[in-house]
Amino acid sequence: MRALVQRVTTAAVSVDGTEVARISPADGAHGLLVLVGVTHDDDAAKAATLARKVWTMRILDEERSASDLNAPLLVVSQFTLMADTRKSRRPSWSAAAPRPVAEPLVDEFVAALRALGADVATGVFGAHMEVSLVNDGPVTLLLEV
Repeated sequence: MRALVQRVTTAAVSVDGTEVARISPADGAHGLLVLVGVTHDDDAAKAATLARKVWTMRILDEERSASDLNAPLLVVSQFTLMADTRKSRRPSWSAAAPRPVAEPLVDEFVAALRALGADVATGVFGAHMEVSLVNDGPVTLLLEV
């Protein structure tokens, strides 16, 4: 599993012109936008490990984590994180898990974050989403398990 984590001051997801999720931390605080990609050999244990890593990564103010500050998270599934671009100008999607594998693992990831105490908003799996954000810093990290 991969997660592209961005420190944000606000982030939102819209589907068909309708906003379906938003995080807007108050008073200049931060939240995290987390784009998640799943590959074929991922499982619930990897989802839980990645969730713990995201929740405790010290990338917010004064080297604190989302868990330290109870920062909100917006999780968006993104199969394109698994793209292989080494051989040509056309990405290969063969490493991306199919929906029957990926969707339950994204749900496991979100459930694991919530079990850790996170306030999590989500996009819509498989939908064409428009994601807007204000990346603060900018801070963007690629996490893998």
